Amino acid sequence: MQTWWWQNRITLLTVTAVALYAAFIEWIWGWGTILTGWQAVGVPTILIALALLVGTYFIRTHRMQDYFPRETAGQFPKLFRVTQVHNLLNIMLPFRAGETSFPLLMRSEFGVPLAHGASALLVLRLMDLHALLAAAGVGLVAAAPRPYLAAALWALFLVLPLLLFPLKEPIVRKIRLRLPARLSTLIDEIDAGLPADVSAFIRAWMLTVVNWGIKVLVLAWVLGLMGVLPLAATFGGALGGELSSVLPVHAPAGVGTYPGGITAGAAAFGSARDAVTLDLVAKASINTHLLMLVSALVGTGLSLLLAAAIKKSPQS
Repeated sequence: MQTWWWQNRITLLTVTAVALYAAFIEWIWGWGTILTGWQAVGVPTILIALALLVGTYFIRTHRMQDYFPRETAGQFPKLFRVTQVHNLLNIMLPFRAGETSFPLLMRSEFGVPLAHGASALLVLRLMDLHALLAAAGVGLVAAAPRPYLAAALWALFLVLPLLLFPLKEPIVRKIRLRLPARLSTLIDEIDAGLPADVSAFIRAWMLTVVNWGIKVLVLAWVLGLMGVLPLAATFGGALGGELSSVLPVHAPAGVGTYPGGITAGAAAFGSARDAVTLDLVAKASINTHLLMLVSALVGTGLSLLLAAAIKKSPQS
């Protein structure tokens, strides 16, 4: 029995956290009150937002296939399933534990060495963080007193990775010189996880910007429809929620931390902080979190269906 509890401790922690969170929401507001927020949005709008969020998963998979063209050639459905399982584990497991699944899945499914997969994930996560900040910056530009100056600074920040990429070779070269020769194989695998040239880097960067641009715009749109004001606060809420999911302090399934990140981000970007407004933002953040969870579940289910259909097609 002790062994079973230990082996399933992460699952039990996740289930317990979600159950306590659901009970807390029911006690404070009541789930009926929370879900009425969707009535003002409307079913067509919900479906459009959900479709756009699921669409970003295909963009992320295409980015991954472009990043590993030799290993994943002709295997998009399989790679889509891997990225969706990784995404769902990232959401459900606490403290970013789900990140470890990516290099393991890439090794088991496509034969990518662990160091190669881990270094590629690190680079892509840095791109994600940059693109997320850039996408959220649109709200600041829109609300800036000097929009032209703000837009120029935002554009400079947007292209900053392209300006820094030429430093890759000198940095890797210095690392090789400083580390012992026995670690040369490891350095080779890490180097292989970096974009090979400027063209590959630009493609990965552009796909990352498009992916996060769509996601942040959708989340800001939904928050605005639920009454979050001003415009900058909707982008701040989207930034806060997504930052909470990429930082180490991530609760199981994002319960508490994701809505808390939205509320904090909205307040930091200009939302009023009186009790009535905070209550409205809190309810909107919970509903936006639910939308994110549903999109992840839909994306994972879709990936499994596509993989099953491809697997059966030669037999039909």
